[in-house]
Amino acid sequence: MLALRPALILTGLLTLGACAPVSRVILLPQADSPASQVTVTTPKAQLLVDQPYGVAEISRDGRLTPATTTAEDVAKTYPNLLALQPQPPERFTLQFEPGTSQLTAESKALLATVIERARTRPGGELIVTGHTNRQGAADANDRLSLERANAIRDLLIEGGFQSDLVEAVGRGEREPVVPTEDDVVEPRNRRAEIVVR
Repeated sequence: MLALRPALILTGLLTLGACAPVSRVILLPQADSPASQVTVTTPKAQLLVDQPYGVAEISRDGRLTPATTTAEDVAKTYPNLLALQPQPPERFTLQFEPGTSQLTAESKALLATVIERARTRPGGELIVTGHTNRQGAADANDRLSLERANAIRDLLIEGGFQSDLVEAVGRGEREPVVPTEDDVVEPRNRRAEIVVR
């Protein structure tokens, strides 16, 4: 049994000698999730793999042995499995007019590109995260960031995406692109980030 946290793993059955593992789990690196890990569990053991190219080798009797590999070895040994990997996510940033959930003119124009790119993806999942600058109260910025994310979500749904595939999240002023003191106006922080997967 495998207990998974978000991670991209590669598993393969091996038909080598009697002492060789019968299965192997390899944690592949992910640019958008550098802290990925996987816990491999058998009836006899459990092993956490938390480094890129870390390996859990599983023996016939359920024992687990840690190991490591390289990108080159993975590419050579598992070319067909690597070809099945999903495309990496695409990211877009849209800007807003001050204190509103109205896009700037430039971002309205960019939204068409976001929709076009998202339509080319087989998964079609979109995550919209709204943000604010540090002007105003933190609780008001939490509300505004969610309003911004929902405004973009609504536009994406109007653009033909299934509502259950578009998630909206508000982060308020917590994750600025440009760190500032309280009550400093910073237009680059008034944004929604869209991840297309």
